[in-house]
Amino acid sequence: MSLRVSLLLPLLLCAPLAWAEEATPTDETALAAMTSPWSGSGGELGFASAHGNSSTESFNGRLKLRYTDGDWVHSMDLFGLRSSAEYTETADDGSTSRKRQTTANRYTGSAGSALQLGEHRQLTATVRYERDDFATYDRLGTFGLGYGTRLIDGERLTLDTQIGPGVRRTHNSETDENRTGLIGRGLFDLKFGMTENTELVNSLLVESGSYNTFAQNDFGVSVSMNKHFALKAGWQARYNSDVAEEKRKTDTLTTMNVVYSFK
Repeated sequence: MSLRVSLLLPLLLCAPLAWAEEATPTDETALAAMTSPWSGSGGELGFASAHGNSSTESFNGRLKLRYTDGDWVHSMDLFGLRSSAEYTETADDGSTSRKRQTTANRYTGSAGSALQLGEHRQLTATVRYERDDFATYDRLGTFGLGYGTRLIDGERLTLDTQIGPGVRRTHNSETDENRTGLIGRGLFDLKFGMTENTELVNSLLVESGSYNTFAQNDFGVSVSMNKHFALKAGWQARYNSDVAEEKRKTDTLTTMNVVYSFK
């Protein structure tokens, strides 16, 4: 009996070790299978409220997602901005009343797919839609094809670009006119890792056609608090070359948001 136990005991001890070694992913295929295809900043929220002699409220949110499926990379970007202010109105008889007015109401959404041709090279297709109640072009939609590549590939600094033709359809809120035309589209994404938990990002989008040139620059600095949460300070500038006489060509937006990311 003692002989059988002495023979079986080493086998029983070695079996779990052998199974564990076999089940441990050591090749790239197994590691890839364990990696989620989803990535991106899952959510970005900011809210500001002021009350007293005047009352204002502002809300902005953003959702960016990225899905990788073999040689295909699909992305989505949603953004919303809404602001309102409360003010005192004085009537002709001297009586006063408090009223609230919407001062900003903008929603944008974009989606794209990219076919990887190699490391940092791809063919892209992108669609973008925008609704802005306070802009000359209150409804706008674009579709573009392009070629993307990485111009700078450093350890801490990267610069990716996309460039190509497209088509744009707009609605002019002043003249109630719909127009469709060809555009040239360019996108430039810069990322710089300042420290292990601090990142600087800058994204420039340009859509230029015969009757309007649109440019939007998003600059931000994010500081990671842990693996998933970060604080982000952002500054956005939007430019339209063709606007109504009483409207400015450039709008700016400054934000301080909480960002949730997943990988």
